Amino acid sequence: MSNREDIVTMGTADAADAIHDARALGAPKMVLFGFQHMFAMFGATILVPALTGLSVSATLLFAGLGTLLFHFITKGKVPAFLGSSFAFIAGYAAIAPAGQPELLPYACLGVACSGLLYFVLSALFRAFGPTRVMRFFPPVVTGPIVIAIGLILASSAIANCQTNWLVAIVAIITIVVCNIWGRGMVRIIPILLGVVVSYVCAAALGECDFSGVADAAWIGLPVMWDNTVFSLFGDGFDSGLAITAIITIMPIALATMIEHIGDMSAISFTCNRNFIEKPGLHRTLLGDGLATIMASLFGAPANTTYGENTGVLALTRVFDPRVVRLAALFAIIFSFCPKFAAIVSAMPACVIGGVSLVLYGMISSVGIRNLVENHVDFMKSRNILITALIMVLSIGIAYSTAGAILIEAGSITISLSGLAVGSVVGVVLNMILPGKDGDGIEPAIETAELDSPEERFPLEGPAPFKG
Repeated sequence: MSNREDIVTMGTADAADAIHDARALGAPKMVLFGFQHMFAMFGATILVPALTGLSVSATLLFAGLGTLLFHFITKGKVPAFLGSSFAFIAGYAAIAPAGQPELLPYACLGVACSGLLYFVLSALFRAFGPTRVMRFFPPVVTGPIVIAIGLILASSAIANCQTNWLVAIVAIITIVVCNIWGRGMVRIIPILLGVVVSYVCAAALGECDFSGVADAAWIGLPVMWDNTVFSLFGDGFDSGLAITAIITIMPIALATMIEHIGDMSAISFTCNRNFIEKPGLHRTLLGDGLATIMASLFGAPANTTYGENTGVLALTRVFDPRVVRLAALFAIIFSFCPKFAAIVSAMPACVIGGVSLVLYGMISSVGIRNLVENHVDFMKSRNILITALIMVLSIGIAYSTAGAILIEAGSITISLSGLAVGSVVGVVLNMILPGKDGDGIEPAIETAELDSPEERFPLEGPAPFKG
């Protein structure tokens, strides 16, 4: 990289009005800013368990604990919040398509193993630096992977919308209006508002069953043993399914690690601090990976840094990580309220369908934006071939009769998802085909320095999802 210190000078924050120590504002305002960060991540974070069947309470608990762990690993310097990652929804769907409680721990095992890849990339960044490592994961590989993730999930969104298209359309319209014409906090939390408005509409139309809410306790433990990965190891352990989950889900981490690097660049631009240099990508990746492993082992979704909270930083200009840690504490407190979890669980399919229809489409759009922003040259045959094979293998296998490639290894049957096959093929092709890197395919970390922050990370309206 030519000069990583450029990130500092390219920041969007004006030093005259930026606040890096919120204690000067007083405790009441710090608490208010903490709540604002919590609500910014709320809609997307609780939607992941609603879509996958994972525990809402465990999700909130480990979003909070994961954020605190991330801040500990990064020496408390990076004002990032870690919420649920949408990228892994395809992995959960491949192993537990109907959110079966007995299958979800196997999916969580695969996600936990994918967290180990963060350790590997963190070590490589520490040893060789970002530029050399990122040449193996250029946008021509990660962009199509992200596009495929959204398209694979599209059919489930339509199926949920079909239960009541009126409610689904209300959710879609609310999100679009808030994200395009909203101001202030309204524009920061379009997903949460879309869920609330369509939920109220569904309740008015008699689509909701609140019997579970009345029976739920106000206070309870957020984690159940049967939902954890540890519950798998016993007489009924299915080694074939475990291997399948690991092989199927681990490649998804290729996309989320690139997403993490983009988020760190965006936060650096916003806060006028070079977090890529200090505390360094090796630390931020390690913190993200550890948080994902910890959450997955206890039955919660994978964690990832949240763009919604980066938007809050840009809106408020309060860049103190202490405020984000307060939001993490509030999320932990909410996780001990089963009645709140029951309200989320009572959300009808039509609400989930309308919101997820926008989210899944936006996930694919982010993959397209990744290709455009990094100036991937599709006049080159190698780029067309890599993209074509990733897309066709990922989507084609996912929608085939078997839904996967089955490999018999003795008494064990291993199922390779289309996303796993497409990801591996893309990485390998990029390594062996001539014409990479210097011939027009720039690593994401280098490209982050070439454009203005406004062009690369438009913070007026942060992305309402995680891809």
